[in-house]
Amino acid sequence: MKKTILIYGLALAVLVFLLEYFEYWYFMRELSIEFFIVFIAFLFTGLGLWVGRKLTSPKQTAPAFEKNLKALDYLGISERELEVLVLVSEGLSNKEIASRLFVSINTVKTHLSKLYEKLEVNRRTQAVEKAKSLKLIR
Repeated sequence: MKKTILIYGLALAVLVFLLEYFEYWYFMRELSIEFFIVFIAFLFTGLGLWVGRKLTSPKQTAPAFEKNLKALDYLGISERELEVLVLVSEGLSNKEIASRLFVSINTVKTHLSKLYEKLEVNRRTQAVEKAKSLKLIR
């Protein structure tokens, strides 16, 4: 980010310097008005092309998410518990999770209590936060 700011700042400083330089020679009657107008036209055309290319260039995509399998094994989190954790991170209630996984609400609560123990947390939000920090879920 700092590199980008420096590049834009330097480019702006060079453009302002060139504009002031040619404006000085214009006022000294060394350059004609036509030359000054052509210079400004080229300056803004180049600036427009540069900004347009920056705005329309494809954005860099974030790297694909990779689950931290070592942390999953170390914590002993099962696939079903991980499914419950993902659904919790999506903001679903216990009832919605149960209907989506075709299990009872008590089963969901059991999975959640085991997850809380394994992750050493007390709340759903803490579980999701810790799972994200350990790269268990997105």
